[in-house]
Amino acid sequence: MTVKVVETQKELEDALKVRKIVFVEEQLVPIEEELDQYDDEAVHFVMYHDETPIGAGRFRLVDQVGKVERICVLKEDRKHGAGKAIMNCIEAYAMDNGIEKLKLNAQTHAISFYEGLGYEAISDEFMDAGIPHKTMMKKL
Repeated sequence: MTVKVVETQKELEDALKVRKIVFVEEQLVPIEEELDQYDDEAVHFVMYHDETPIGAGRFRLVDQVGKVERICVLKEDRKHGAGKAIMNCIEAYAMDNGIEKLKLNAQTHAISFYEGLGYEAISDEFMDAGIPHKTMMKKL
């Protein structure tokens, strides 16, 4: 498995394909909510197993805080460290760019995953795209 910063149109299409499968098809998030105006400004990440895209995520800078978004791994590839590898790559990118804090909105079923990576919940539960979330932060 390899994670990389998206550099080509094909890599972006691969990342978006994984996001559509996980969020739109599996979790039933409306496509118009999944693909948004921030996709144009975000730094995208894609994970490959051999040459097959299996994971994705994106990163934006919002008020000097790194915002980690759209972390996803195909169902059949979960529980093998793929999500952690994507997060490690995004965190390394943030540190390389002088970012000291990261923020994300975690689906509540994934809170323990993010806690294991050092994130702490800083909000009450809220709904986003019909799915319960909590905002989490981490100092790098």
